[in-house]
Amino acid sequence: MTNPATFDLPITGMTCASCVGRVERALRKVPGVKSVSVNLANERAHVEVSGQIDPNSLITAVDKAGYGASLLQDPTIQAADQLKRHLAERWALLAAIVLALPLVLPMLLQPLGVHWMLPAWVQFALATPVQFIFGARFYVAAWKAVRAGVGNMDLLVALGTSAGYGLSIYQWAVAAPGTMPHLYFEASAVVIALVLLGKYLESSAKRQTASAIRALEALRPERAIQVVDGQERDVAISALTLNDLVLVKPGERFPVDGEVVEGQSHADEALISGESLPVPKQPGDNVTGGAINGEGRLLIRTRALGSESVLAQIIRLVEDAQSAKAPIQKLVDKVSQVFVPAVLGIALVTLAGWLLAGASLEGALINAVAVLVIACPCALGLATPTAIMAGTGVAARYGILIKDAEMLERAHEVTAVVFDKTGTLTSGKPRIAHMTAINGDESALLQQAGALQRGSEHPLAQAVLDACQERGLTLENVQNSRSLAGRGIAGTLHNRELALGNLRLLEESGLQPGALAESAKAWEAEGRTLSWLIELGSQPSVLGLFAFGDTLKEGAAQAISQLNARHISSHLLTGDNRGSAKVVADALGIKDVHAEVLPADKAAAVIELKKTHVVAMVGDGINDAPALAAADIGIAMGGGTDVAMHASGITLMRGDPRLIPAALDISRRTYAKIRQNLFWAFVYNLIGIPLAAFGLLNPVLAGAAMALSSVSVVSNALLLKTWKPKDDRDDGDAQ
Repeated sequence: MTNPATFDLPITGMTCASCVGRVERALRKVPGVKSVSVNLANERAHVEVSGQIDPNSLITAVDKAGYGASLLQDPTIQAADQLKRHLAERWALLAAIVLALPLVLPMLLQPLGVHWMLPAWVQFALATPVQFIFGARFYVAAWKAVRAGVGNMDLLVALGTSAGYGLSIYQWAVAAPGTMPHLYFEASAVVIALVLLGKYLESSAKRQTASAIRALEALRPERAIQVVDGQERDVAISALTLNDLVLVKPGERFPVDGEVVEGQSHADEALISGESLPVPKQPGDNVTGGAINGEGRLLIRTRALGSESVLAQIIRLVEDAQSAKAPIQKLVDKVSQVFVPAVLGIALVTLAGWLLAGASLEGALINAVAVLVIACPCALGLATPTAIMAGTGVAARYGILIKDAEMLERAHEVTAVVFDKTGTLTSGKPRIAHMTAINGDESALLQQAGALQRGSEHPLAQAVLDACQERGLTLENVQNSRSLAGRGIAGTLHNRELALGNLRLLEESGLQPGALAESAKAWEAEGRTLSWLIELGSQPSVLGLFAFGDTLKEGAAQAISQLNARHISSHLLTGDNRGSAKVVADALGIKDVHAEVLPADKAAAVIELKKTHVVAMVGDGINDAPALAAADIGIAMGGGTDVAMHASGITLMRGDPRLIPAALDISRRTYAKIRQNLFWAFVYNLIGIPLAAFGLLNPVLAGAAMALSSVSVVSNALLLKTWKPKDDRDDGDAQ
C-alpha cells in the first residue's frame, strides 16, 4: 500500500494480454475501486480506491479470476522470489529440451538421407513427462481460464498440444501390428519446449527492463553509524530519527538524507541524479541517501527518513511510471478481449474447412493445432509495458524522472518549449558582468570593493568576493565598517572613507556618474544591477562602477541548439525586466520573449501558446507551478521547489538544461519502440494465422514463431537501454 488510496499488488499466473484484461475486469468489480492498471511486464496491479477498503477483497477477486495476488512485499524478498521462479523455469526448460530433442532428431536427419524413427513406446515415454509434468502449468492456467469463462494463451497451448498428443495416442492404438504409425509426439513436445523457451527468454528480458528499479533499491544501506554524546554505535536505518547525527566514512553510502555538520568531502551522485562528476560537500550542504561519500569523513544531521527520502521518492516515481498504462495500450486491451475466442473460432473453421475439402482428420487437426499454437497474444501484451519500463528506467539513470506513461507518450509531440529564466536557464546567482575604474586599475577597484564586502552574506557581496578569489586578490581589513540601509555599505581603508552602493547613495553624496554615465546607461539597458564605488569625505569622488547580472547555466546554449535542430521552438517567459530577459534571449538565440509577466499571468501565456503548439513548460519555482500545470507537459528543474515538482509531469534531478531535449528525445524513442512492437506483434498474427490455417506451417514451426514474437518484442524494447543524452561537447551523435 503506497498511500491510503492506492494499492500495488504483485500478480502471478499472467501470460498474455488477455490475462491482463481479465485481472483488470475482476478488480474493477470490487466495490470502492476507482481505477485499475495491470502491467504484464512487471506483473503488478496498480489499484486506486475511494474510502476504506479491505485489501483481502482485492486478493480474493484476483484469485477467483484464476490468478494469484498478494500485498506488495519488501523489494528484497520480492526480488528473491522472482529469482527463485526464474531458476525453476530454467530447470524445467532444460529438462523439456533434453526429452524433446530425441523426438525431433529423426526429422532433422531426414534431409541428410537418414530415415530412422524411434519406436512408438519410446516416443510416448519421452513426450508424456513433457506434456503433463513440464506442460502442467498450461493445463492449470487453462483450467482457471475456462472456469472463469474466458480464454488465454495457456488455453491455446493446452488445446493445441493436447490435440497433437491425443492424435498420436489414437494413431498408435489403431495401427496394425508390426507397422509404424504416423505419430505427432514430437510436435506436442517440441511446441511445449519452445513455449517454455520463449517464456524463459521473455522472463530474462523482463528482469533487465526492471534493472533500473533494482539498481536504485540496491543503493539503500541497511545500517548506519549513529553518534550519540560523542559515542559511535552501529544501528539499523529503521532505528534512526530526524535530527540524529550520523557518521559517514570515506567510500560509504550516505544512509539517510541530511545536512553536513562537520567535515569536507565529495559525493558521487551518479546513480541518483545522473551527475557524472563528484559534488563537493561541506558544512551546510545537503546530502542524499544512497550517494557515495568520497575522500573525507562527514558528520551529517538526518533530515529525511524512509518514504520521505529523495531515493524513496525517486523509486516511487519510477515504479508509478512503469506500472501506468500509455493511452495507446487501450487499443491492445480492446483487441485482447476478443483475440482468444476469435482464434478458437478460426481453428474450428480451419478444421472444418480442411475436412470439407477432403483432407484426412489427421491433416485437418494438425493445421488447426498450428493455428492454436502460433496465435499467442503474448507479444501484444508485452509490446507497450516493456518499452515503457526500459524507457523510464534508462531516463531515471540519467536523472530524468517521468511521472507516468501518459506523459511519456505525449512528450514526443511537443513543438514548443517555454522556459522560465532565473534558476532554469540562468544560475540564479549574480556575478560581476562588467566593471570599470576611473583610473583604469580594475584589480585595485575590485580589491577595495572586496575589502568592504568581507563578511557580508548579501548575494551581490558574494559575487564581488567570488571575483576577488578568482583573481587571487588579497583583501585587507576595513575599519569602521557599517551598513547603509537601502543604499549599500561603507568603511575606512588606508584612512580613506569608501562606500559601495546604489544610485541613491551616489545622489545623496552629491555626485554624478560623469565619465561613467554612458556605461551605466548601457548596462542598465541590459537589465544589470549597478553598484558605485565612491570615496566620501570633504571631496567625494566616483572611483568606479560594477554591473551585476545572472549567469547562463552551463549547457543552456546547447539545450536551445538541440531543440532548434529538432524544429522545436523556444520561448522565454519571465517576471524579470525586459533588459535582462533580452540579454539572456539574445545570448541563447531565443526570439520569442515575454518579460515582466506576473506569476498569475504565466499560466495564461502558456494556455494562449497551446492554441498553436503542444507546449512543454520548464520552471523551478513556486510561481512557475500554475504554468507547469497548464502546459501539456510540465518539466521541473532539479533543485527547484516541491510545489513545482508536484505540478510537473517530468522532473529533472539536476539543473542541467540539456536534460530538457534529452527528456523529449527519450520520450520520442520510447514511443517509437511502442509503435514498432505493436506493429510486429500484429504482423506476426496477421501473417502467421493464415499461413497455419492454409497448412503452410506445421505446429513445430508455429511454436517457434510464437516464441520468437515475444522475444523479439522484448529485445527490441531493451535496445532503449543503450540510449544516453546527447552532449554537444562530444563529437558523436546522440545514442
